[in-house]
Amino acid sequence: MSPLPIKFDANGLVPVVVQDDLTGEVRMFAFATEAAVRATLETGRATFFSRSRGEIWEKGSTSGNTIRVHRVLVDCDADCLLYSADPQGPSCHTGAPSCFFQVLDGETLTPPQPPGPEGTAQTLLGRLEATLEARKHATGQSSYTKSLYDAGAARIGAKIGEEADELSLAVEAETDERVVSEAADVLYHVLVGLRWRSIPLRRVLAELARRVGTSGHQEKAGRE
Repeated sequence: MSPLPIKFDANGLVPVVVQDDLTGEVRMFAFATEAAVRATLETGRATFFSRSRGEIWEKGSTSGNTIRVHRVLVDCDADCLLYSADPQGPSCHTGAPSCFFQVLDGETLTPPQPPGPEGTAQTLLGRLEATLEARKHATGQSSYTKSLYDAGAARIGAKIGEEADELSLAVEAETDERVVSEAADVLYHVLVGLRWRSIPLRRVLAELARRVGTSGHQEKAGRE
């Protein structure tokens, strides 16, 4: 068996970052040996090496919070790996979705305790989704988003349609700047609609991922 084209350190380890394939969120960091990397490639399950226990371990084997690895990416120096994956449940031993929930603010870590089920959003869309959820508890007078929630599904749906029409016109005959602005409006109102229905954006991304590689005509025919 030929050795893997990876530069392991003097202890036979390589650092591994786990990233959510759909959202781009970084879920955890660990080390792996060549045997652990091979096990990941063979099984599709994230496998690492515990330096404290001195043994190979598979994520979720006891907790049930498994991580299905779609691809193993290697950095330019071949001395660091990225598991592009589909996490099932929390990835952090604290129960947080991601191990990266603390923010370094000067010499202080904020928040000092693990966050709730939603976690601390790392990505722009994740932060926007969290903000729109929080707006449910604002007042209609101070928050445009809350005024949409108060108006209900019909108003939210009408705004999505209105913004989509404006984007369509911009794509057809207006400047790139207008297209960008109108596209941002559409995305914002779509996210409001998703939060109204309490549907996570991740479900939409998963549906897009399912359609990748499928002909648009085939996909549409499958819904008819």
